[in-house]
Amino acid sequence: MFSGLQEILILVLIGLAIFFLPRIGQKIQPQNSLNPLIIKTGFLFSGKMRLAIIISIIWPLFIAYFVKPWQNGLERLFYFGLAPVFIGWSIRWIIAGYKKIK
Repeated sequence: MFSGLQEILILVLIGLAIFFLPRIGQKIQPQNSLNPLIIKTGFLFSGKMRLAIIISIIWPLFIAYFVKPWQNGLERLFYFGLAPVFIGWSIRWIIAGYKKIK
């Protein structure tokens, strides 16, 4: 029914949904804003965060194009495509946790 690339894209979308859907309903409180009437809601992404998200989407697709997991198996796609993205976001999450404590 689905080709190999479509299955990979669905897995990437499910992974992104797991990370970002719980945060959609949360409101971000303004911190010492000069104008107290400005209330910020929703996602506020910096340029670095937007770049990281795009790279997290493009990297597994790029690796899938060259590894062709639908022909050779999923191991190399996992090790070279999905694992680095997962490890990178995990490290960012841990660093953000330490910064919150301080």
